[in-house]
Amino acid sequence: MTTGSAPIDTRVEIVTPENIAFQYRLAGPFRRLGAYLLDVLIRVTVAFILFLVFVFSTGFAGIPGFGVGVWLIVWFAMDWFYGGVFEAFWNGQTPGKHMLRLRVVSDEGQPINGLQAVLRNLLRAADAQPALVIPTYMLGLVTASASTRFQRLGDLAAGTMVIVEEPQRHYGMARVNEPEAIRLAADFPANLPISRGLARALSAYVQRRQTFPWQRRAEIAKHVGEPMRVKLGLPPGTSYDLLLCALYHRAFIADRVDEPEPISPFAGGSRPNEPAPVAAGNPWINVITPSESLPR
Repeated sequence: MTTGSAPIDTRVEIVTPENIAFQYRLAGPFRRLGAYLLDVLIRVTVAFILFLVFVFSTGFAGIPGFGVGVWLIVWFAMDWFYGGVFEAFWNGQTPGKHMLRLRVVSDEGQPINGLQAVLRNLLRAADAQPALVIPTYMLGLVTASASTRFQRLGDLAAGTMVIVEEPQRHYGMARVNEPEAIRLAADFPANLPISRGLARALSAYVQRRQTFPWQRRAEIAKHVGEPMRVKLGLPPGTSYDLLLCALYHRAFIADRVDEPEPISPFAGGSRPNEPAPVAAGNPWINVITPSESLPR
């Protein structure tokens, strides 16, 4: 599920059924061209080395034609299945895409499967048309330019898009200093369940709340704070900002103060005084409604 508003730049926002938003930066045709040329260079280099190995090894045995035949089969497999195999087993990346920090994901923002990886690469032959002496990729370029997500024919058929993996942003464990929030956290039930999505939303909000004026804090915090206020049975006048801070304190700090090695709010085993990694490629993960999101 995606938001209804059209993007004003190369970013696309995808909202999951759990109401969690992910932002991706789309890779345009010319940025993808660099990764494609790197992959072509890798294939040609490997093919040349294999050609020498096959021809010389079979030449010494007196059957150089057999070596050429084997090499042609290997080249056919590399030409047609190089991208599909790498993207299937490397989570949407080929060596060229990896070097330029590009990745193929589904149009719902999820990792692609093997069928999608193979299909989008097999249909590269259609995107390469018209093929004169070499493939011109004019059809793919026109299709990608007409698509809001820069999807060529292979992407449209496979339900995929290519994104730019931005450098991860790292944050340490935030501390809640408001006494009211700490007292409120102490009144929460001992078995209060906090999902992974809610934990990430709380962490993103607490890390950034000091950059917002008070009115903006209340406006942003309301989307998560109001359902939690009702769930916890708190009075209507409860501050949403303090409620989210209290939930963060309870989830990441209060229940771990006596542990020798507290766990980071994010997976990966980071310590609280070390940077805590946010999910790769998604530096801002937040719970939103379709009409509102955290400002970027």
